[in-house]
Order: sequence, then structure tokens, then C-alpha cells
Amino acid sequence: MTNKSYKYLYNINSPVDLKSVPKEELTTVCNELREFIIDEVSKNPGHLGSSLGVVELTVALHYVFNTPYDRIVWDVGHQAYGHKILTGRRDQFHTNRQFKGLCGFPSPKESEYDAFGVGHSSTAISAALGMSVASLQKHETNRQVVAIVGDGAMTGGLAFEGLNNTSMDKNNLLIILNDNQMAIDPIHGGFTQYLIDITTSPTYNRIRYKTYNVLRRFGLISDKGKNRIISLNNTVKAALSKQHNIFEGLNIRYFGPVDGHDVENLVKILNDIKNFKGPKVLHCITKKGKGYEPAEKSATGWHAPGKFCVETGERAVSTSSEPAPPLFQNVFGETLLELARQDERILAVTPAMPSGCSMIIMQKEFPKRVYDVGIAEGHAVTFSAGLAKDGMIPFCNIYSSFMQRAYDNVIHDVALQELPVIFCLDRAGIVGADGATHHGIFDLAYMRCIPNMVIAAPRNEIELRNLMFTAYQYRKEPFVIRYPRGKGHIVDWRKPMEKIDIAKGECLKEGNDIAVITIGNMAYNASVAISKVEKEKHISIAHYDIRFLKPLDEELLHEVARKFKKIVTIEDGVINGGFGSAILEFLADNGYAAKVTRLGIRDTFVEHGTPEELYAMLGLDADGIAKSISEI
Repeated sequence: MTNKSYKYLYNINSPVDLKSVPKEELTTVCNELREFIIDEVSKNPGHLGSSLGVVELTVALHYVFNTPYDRIVWDVGHQAYGHKILTGRRDQFHTNRQFKGLCGFPSPKESEYDAFGVGHSSTAISAALGMSVASLQKHETNRQVVAIVGDGAMTGGLAFEGLNNTSMDKNNLLIILNDNQMAIDPIHGGFTQYLIDITTSPTYNRIRYKTYNVLRRFGLISDKGKNRIISLNNTVKAALSKQHNIFEGLNIRYFGPVDGHDVENLVKILNDIKNFKGPKVLHCITKKGKGYEPAEKSATGWHAPGKFCVETGERAVSTSSEPAPPLFQNVFGETLLELARQDERILAVTPAMPSGCSMIIMQKEFPKRVYDVGIAEGHAVTFSAGLAKDGMIPFCNIYSSFMQRAYDNVIHDVALQELPVIFCLDRAGIVGADGATHHGIFDLAYMRCIPNMVIAAPRNEIELRNLMFTAYQYRKEPFVIRYPRGKGHIVDWRKPMEKIDIAKGECLKEGNDIAVITIGNMAYNASVAISKVEKEKHISIAHYDIRFLKPLDEELLHEVARKFKKIVTIEDGVINGGFGSAILEFLADNGYAAKVTRLGIRDTFVEHGTPEELYAMLGLDADGIAKSISEI
């Protein structure tokens, strides 16, 4: 824990303690909270900029509302560091995102103050609306429900679906729009421009807010007359700024825009509007990284900066003199640029992750051929389908766990029509500190059951390049390439790209006693384990890289099944319906009686921690694999 002297922060162990602070001293609390977050994240890396931007809003919410009875739902979850610290987790915050420590996102399993589990974006309005309606159904008319929507979450379709229902169903939901014009990267699209435009009529907003208060004070505004007032608001807004208000057009009362960094004014406004009946939106203008100059100047770079020096803003870098293997995502980005230079039909699509997936490398040279569609995975997939339908070659890069949100689009809009979209699933397998919401452990299982699909996984960086080149040339049906987060094992990876035969695996090592079949980057841990077991047990183990989950290399599998009675399959995904299941099905369908040991992730969600810690926990590190092979 940070060893600093604070006037208030170390005495705040719950929102009850916060409420004892005089309102005029809340700015001091905010300064202390911000300093605490900066100090802790500098030593224990996490998401910095987003939480710094909502410090005042976090303090105001817990000062005004009666949490945890009142519900606060964060969207996106990495805004919630201040919330965690104020709700009894200050002294444990140094374990944030560490193995067996605090989760990096709100989790009801961790605290009753975390009203809803959030890791992916754009869920808060729908979830909070459900809570608000449930409260009314149970006649809990004094329970308040608040959704804080920020960091680009309003670019997601689910947010608009929730907003649409909020306007129709009876509820008292308060939606706080944390408007910083950022996700990880700057956000794009018409709604972003709309939010900019809506802030340009301060006269209208000031008059309307004062009018609300006057009418309410004298009992001249009622729920029955609300719609007429909102209609008048729209007329005035149009006259003053030539811009209709989408929220009030949906019969949702709109307040703002207000300064999201004026904590005393936020407290006043929240107290003024919290008991208004019906749905409400409070539009707060904030700055991502607020209060720490390096983060304010470079919001993207300081979204999750790693370790850094607080005083200088200098970020930690490796001091090793040895050349390091590249990140898989950088190999993807560089290879995509090489291919794009060869063929102008190649276009790139990503849902708000151009930096994270390294598509920004192509974006710098071909900005008009890269499409960041916002946090809208389903749209990214169907948009790519439309591109492919009319002759373009779309590389659609979506993190594996985020692709779960576009499953119907993959089936209905791509696979059913056999459109040659190339899906690159970054962050496949175990990703580390982001935990259960971000591990890409389901993709092998959820993709392999879809017809008309090629599914491949490279074991290293060179294989990734070759599979991208293969997919570019193939273009007969959808092609999925899934690869892990982080560094590989090959320093000299810039080899000329070569085409790989579809459904063709490779024998990496001959053997006679046991066959080990791996898919993707699990080949490395397996090879280390095989060497260890052979030395200890004096047996001969063959190692095969299957490469393609679909279609399988049946010729290779027949060869293995005829030769070996003991087979081990290894995958960094769920074994229910995954790669090992595919091998079992093949053997059963062809009458083979080999004993198969499947290593992978059992029927569970995997917690957060470093990949090394998690692989060890799951028995998928080299030692764990060696132990399993030895016991066969």
C-alpha cells in the first residue's frame, strides 16, 4: 500500500465514512484518491487513464447515493478503480489484477458494492434498466439505480438497445454519460460528433436546467406533463443550436452537459435530479487521465501504461541487451501492411482496437483502408461480410473474447453465405490479468461447430505470417486465425511468406510410445515437457502440430491412430467441444481404440493472474504437461 499521509483517504473504509466529509472538502478527497491511484498503478500496472477521469464522479456518486442498497453499474469496468478504493478495498488494492488478488473489473463475487459484473463494454444500460424495473416490481420505490456509461461504450449497439427500452418501460433509471471522446483510442462515428455538437448550446442547457428546478420547486412539473416539457425542450434546443436532442427525443430527461471534474457541483446536481421519476441522462464532460499530465497528453498510451515513474512519467522498459521476440499482434500488424501493399482490395476492420491489435501500423500508411467501427463487434463482422460480398478482402481483427458478442453475425451473415472474411482472433487462450471476461478460451469450441469455416492456429510468429498469406490467397470461405497475446519465441521472424496447404499438420518430432498432438502456441510448452519426460522415463514421444482445427488433417490422424495406442491432445481452450473433442470424434468415427488424454481447460471460468501462474494452475505449463504425460 502507498505510504503517504492523507487527510481523509485512509479513514474512508466505506461510503458511510465518505459521507462524513464536509462537502467543501470533497475536492481534497478527490485529489488524494487520484494520487493514490497513480501511485499504486505505477507499481502494479493496470488501467490508469479511465479511472483518473472519473474520480470526481465516483466520489459524488458515493456521497449522494446509499450504496450498496442503491445500485451503481459501471460501463466500462476499468473506470472503477476509485469505486473499489472507496468501498473497502483500499488496503487490498495493491493486489489488483494479481493472481488471487482483486479483480481488475467490478465483480459481485468480490464485493456487494459491485452491483453487476462488467468486463466488456456497453452492458450497463440494459443491466441497470433490469434492476430499476425489478425494484419497481418489488415496490422498492426508494432504491436508486445508476448506470455510468463511458470510454466509448455508447458506440456499442447494446447500449442503444438498452436506451430504446429505457424510453418505453416504466423505470427511474439514471444514466450518466461520461463523455471523454475516448475508448482506448479516440472514438469515431456520428454519435461521437453528436455528443460534441450537443455541448455547443450552454445557453439552452442552463435555461432548461434552471426551469426544471423552478417548476419542480413550485410543484408545477409532473410525470404526466413531462412529455410536453420535453417536447418544448426539443423545440428550444433546435432553435438555439439547430440540433435535436436524441435522449429527449426518446422521452428521457436530459441534463447537461456539466463539468465532470467539479465534484461539489456534481453532488448538487445529483441531489437535485435523483428523485425525479422516470429515466434520466446526466451528460458529464471529463478528461481521460485527468490530474496526471502524461496521461492527459497521451490518453491512448496511458490507458494501461505498465509500470512507470510517477515523478517523470518515464515508463519501464526492458533492460535486456538480448534481442526479444516480437508481440504476436505486432507481427499481425506488420504482415497485414505487407499484404496491403500488394493488393489494394485488402481492407482492415476492427471494433475500437486499432492500437491493441496493431492495425494502427496499416492505418498510418493506408488510413482510408482501415475501419475502426467503434465498440460494435457484431457490426464489424457484418460490415466485413458486405465488403467481402462485393469483392474486397477484409481482415477483421477482433479479440477472441469479444468475438463472442458477434456469434450470430458470424453464422448468419458470413458462414451461411460462404463469404471469405478473414477473421484474426487476437488474445486467444490465456491472456492474464484481465481475467475471466477476457480469456479467449472458447473460440476453438464455438467456431468448430459452424459449417463452411477454416479454423487455424499458428504455433509461432512465422506460422502466423504464413497463415495470413494462406488466408489471403484461399478466399473460398471464412477463414479464422486465432493467436495469443504477447511475445512468441522467434526473434528472426521476418521470413518471406509461404502458403500452407489447408488441413495440413506437421510432425515436429518422431517417436514410438506416445503421440502428443498440439494446436497453436501450446506446442512450445509441450516440446519442453516432452524432452523432460523422455529423459526421466526413457520413452520415445512423438509430437505433432495439427495447425488446422477445421478441416482436420485426416491423413495425419490416421497415421497417428494406426501407430499409437496412447495419444495426448493439448489446447489452451475449453476441452468441452474443443480440439481434444474433435480428435476423440475422429477416432470414434473411424473405429480406433486409442486411449486419449485431453489436456486443456476444464469446465470453469479462469481467474486473473499472469499467464505463467494460470498455466501452472491449469496444468498447462511445461511441468504440468510433463506430469500428465508421465502418468499415462
